[in-house]
Amino acid sequence: MSPPTGPLIALVDDEASLRETVGFALRREGYRVLPFADGLAAWRSFEQSLPDLAVLDILMPQMDGLELCRRLRTLSERLPILFLSSRDEELDRVLGLELGADDYLCKPFSMRELAARVKVLLRRAKMRQEPEPESGGRRLVRGRLCLDLDRYQAFLADSPIALTVTEFTLLHALVLHPGHVKTRAQLIAEAYPHDAYVSDRTIDSHVKRLRKKLALADPAFSPIETVYGLGYRCGGTE
Repeated sequence: MSPPTGPLIALVDDEASLRETVGFALRREGYRVLPFADGLAAWRSFEQSLPDLAVLDILMPQMDGLELCRRLRTLSERLPILFLSSRDEELDRVLGLELGADDYLCKPFSMRELAARVKVLLRRAKMRQEPEPESGGRRLVRGRLCLDLDRYQAFLADSPIALTVTEFTLLHALVLHPGHVKTRAQLIAEAYPHDAYVSDRTIDSHVKRLRKKLALADPAFSPIETVYGLGYRCGGTE
């Protein structure tokens, strides 16, 4: 079998058996794999060069996955990040999403599910990197908020907002129909049309992080409203 030539995936986990198993599965899918046994070693490498996607365990020596995720987001908001966690680490998973991870996968997991999630995250990242069409691209404007739908970029009063691809997709789903209440199930269907693994808690975590970023851009700008018992609603963003 010829060596993989696809996107480079960093696999950061202190379990040697997991690195071996997951690494083999990813290489079989055509990805190049860069393994690390602890977060600190991975961080030192990432400071020099970033992979195309990072798969991070939460509990690791030297530097845990949460701290590594936080540091990664200081380098790039575009890098797709997938967390691996035990089923009893729900709080850590939520914290990871609030720090900027795009998705998480609970151990034990199937290699097919891992490959599916990696494929979805890489597809979104690739769409964001594609050049803007000569026509100027498709844009969705809601008051001072502008979404460039071809480059997955958001602007508030012409100033760019650093969003992950997942955050952008969710914001797009919310502002597409201003004033309409969107349940979490509807947001999953609209923001993640190719991903069947997103949970309600994932949506809540991404909305919380999205609100923080919008507030940092403009404290007076708060377009996302919680409708208790139902979901979320976006105003006209005037």
